Amino acid sequence: MVVLATTAVPDHLRGAFSRWTTEVVSGIFTGSVSARVRDKLWEATSAVVGNGAAVLIHPAPTELGYAIRTAGTRRRIPADFNGLTFMKMTAAPPRGAIME
Repeated sequence: MVVLATTAVPDHLRGAFSRWTTEVVSGIFTGSVSARVRDKLWEATSAVVGNGAAVLIHPAPTELGYAIRTAGTRRRIPADFNGLTFMKMTAAPPRGAIME
């Protein structure tokens, strides 16, 4: 099972997710897909997410039993600490800053 959370991504990307998963809440997709499909969806996501944000959670042979991938503009970044994954907060951009 995979969970994919998105914010401000292009509509065509959401359409691609809808072909393989169910959108349970706006921007939150879940489903059971093969590792190959999951990786292809993530490649497409990483390529076009732009100023949006995406988080993918999927099964993995880790202490927690899952892995986290992130793409796009975000304030939380996965960080490994002795085999455990924590979410590291980054500073928010200053007000009025132009995002590239």
